[in-house]
Amino acid sequence: MDAALKKNSGGNSYQKSSKEIEVQWCNTRSVLFSVNETIGTLAKALKIFEIENINLTHIESRPSKKQAGYYDFYVDCECSNAETLQRVTSRLQDYAVNVGVLSTQPLKDDIGDGSSVPWFPRKISDLDKFANRILSYGAELDADHPGFKDAEYRARRKEFADIAFNYKHGQPIPRIKYTENEIKTWSTIYGKLTKLYPSHACAEHCHVFPLLIDNCGYREDNIPQLEDISKFLKDCTGFQVRPVAGLLTSRDFLAGLAFRVFHCTQYIRHPTMPLYTPEPDLCHEVLGHVPLFADRNFAQFSQEIGLASLGAPDEYIDKLATLYWFTVEFGLCRQNGEVRAYGAGLLSSFGELEYCLSEKPQILQFDPDCVCSTKYPITSYQPTYFLAESFEDAKKKLIAFARKIPRNFNVRYDPYTQSIEVMDNKEQMLHLVAEVQEEMEILLTSLRQLPISSS
Repeated sequence: MDAALKKNSGGNSYQKSSKEIEVQWCNTRSVLFSVNETIGTLAKALKIFEIENINLTHIESRPSKKQAGYYDFYVDCECSNAETLQRVTSRLQDYAVNVGVLSTQPLKDDIGDGSSVPWFPRKISDLDKFANRILSYGAELDADHPGFKDAEYRARRKEFADIAFNYKHGQPIPRIKYTENEIKTWSTIYGKLTKLYPSHACAEHCHVFPLLIDNCGYREDNIPQLEDISKFLKDCTGFQVRPVAGLLTSRDFLAGLAFRVFHCTQYIRHPTMPLYTPEPDLCHEVLGHVPLFADRNFAQFSQEIGLASLGAPDEYIDKLATLYWFTVEFGLCRQNGEVRAYGAGLLSSFGELEYCLSEKPQILQFDPDCVCSTKYPITSYQPTYFLAESFEDAKKKLIAFARKIPRNFNVRYDPYTQSIEVMDNKEQMLHLVAEVQEEMEILLTSLRQLPISSS
């Protein structure tokens, strides 16, 4: 969105353009530090920011997991000057420990000690911070888009975008009253694809789809609601969906997967071309993506891509985005001696679902190093697909690939607090070992209680 401001329909308030949001976002830094409980220590630390005329936009604290008697502080501030930030971090070390910087992108003159790391969300609610930092918004369609000259369609797209733009984590997803034209478009796509699924889709997709019919209102004459889908997925694998106003950057989209959150559109493609869409729409999301997120192995595989992206250098974000493209979007797998589709781009495209299992495309074995260097078209069928032996095998290969990403820390998702824990000290690791031991005790006890087989 290039316009300076976009006015909300029916009101006098204004929303910032994506370019404005991006400029503000790129100036944002999160400074991390830990202080003890001594009276006045925190005040002295925060005074440093005031002296340097740095505006603080958010402060958060929690008991430190690294050192007893200390509190960790996360301070969001607006600062794009590396020299200024270096003075701040240097002076903070007089009052604090574990001083570091997270940034949305490297500073113009990066801190030489390597303490600057690309910003990434630590809590699931942090996804709100970038959910609206989108590459396109609402009614803004390219000139070759089927709905470019359709004023009614563009206005409808803006309605959906405004809903997503105002959404915050924890809120119920607003229900949409879809129009007759939208339901007709959905019906055409649904009818054609469901005839192909038994012979072309992977077993996991075929297993979950009837459950979506029973629990989420998947029918040829009914478009399911994201709120129902999100509740269903959370019960199955802990995944959730949240509405998004447009296309996110690869880094931001992948970060959502780390929390088992899928950013999902709510609009329907233009009715004049029901079997084609130039960008992801609800049909693509709920027919292609959603069924697989209800499968435990696929959910874990998807989350591993997200976790690998947190704090990764830009060149590795590009590699992970390519891996995502050839797996979650256009992946094939072998099941019972047959090749089946599990990628959402295939499972939501009648034509490409038939094409991918024909003799026409090249099919290669899934190898992350080979995949991430493969070029691909975005407006035509893929000339090459990659075949995984199983989701579990693909996950193991992905984890091995992620170990090559140059990060001086590792991350772990805590499902109890829905937060990311940075594993960078001995106490955390010992705590994790204790948790694993407890889980092993439960597993061993359960095994002992199983009845002895007569064989």
